[in-house]
Amino acid sequence: MTRVLLAEDDPTISEPLARALRREGYDVDVCPDGRVALEAVEENPDLVLLDLGLPYVDGLEVCRRIRNDGRSVPVLILTARADEVDTVVGLDAGADDYVTKPFRLAELLARVRALLRRKSGDTGGDGEIIRIDPEARRAYFHDDELQLTAKEFDLLRVLVREQGKVVPREQLMREIWETAWFGSTKTLDMHISVLRRKLGDDATSPRYITTVRGVGFRFESSDQG
Repeated sequence: MTRVLLAEDDPTISEPLARALRREGYDVDVCPDGRVALEAVEENPDLVLLDLGLPYVDGLEVCRRIRNDGRSVPVLILTARADEVDTVVGLDAGADDYVTKPFRLAELLARVRALLRRKSGDTGGDGEIIRIDPEARRAYFHDDELQLTAKEFDLLRVLVREQGKVVPREQLMREIWETAWFGSTKTLDMHISVLRRKLGDDATSPRYITTVRGVGFRFESSDQG
């Protein structure tokens, strides 16, 4: 049975979420603080759901220690803080994805399934790598629907539209955020980082979204790499 470690100190969140996960067929271990979570990680769960605001040892530090120990278990961050800086720091600490509270249960469960599929290496088929349905605003990766925010969808749509070409940062900021580029693109970099994780891309050797230093980004299929 797939084992999920849920590190959340608020029982009004952890109890219904644990019930929902168990209904999905997962074995759930609920940890009320960071110290207990670090002990539970030693039991090698298949996925970690990690609240940032844990007592004793906060979620960021738990995530860092998981990665520093060389563990590759998928980590999905739960945060009540939608602040961009918190999200970037969480991803830099080694998290694979994040969900902002209050979250829709269906979305969270979809992200859990996606991370577990990625861990098992099942990408869902040998068809077209990325398929975009602009009218429905849906994107499919190997025929599996990606769970994307509005900006993530827009960013992926532009990159796929220009597949094989370098898309300048200025163009992405103008098309997606409708703003001029004044040197800082931390928001863009954060969204690229999240997209890479959702595509199972390794930032150090990406197959799909390549950084072209000083210019922008290029999307290409792994068949070309």
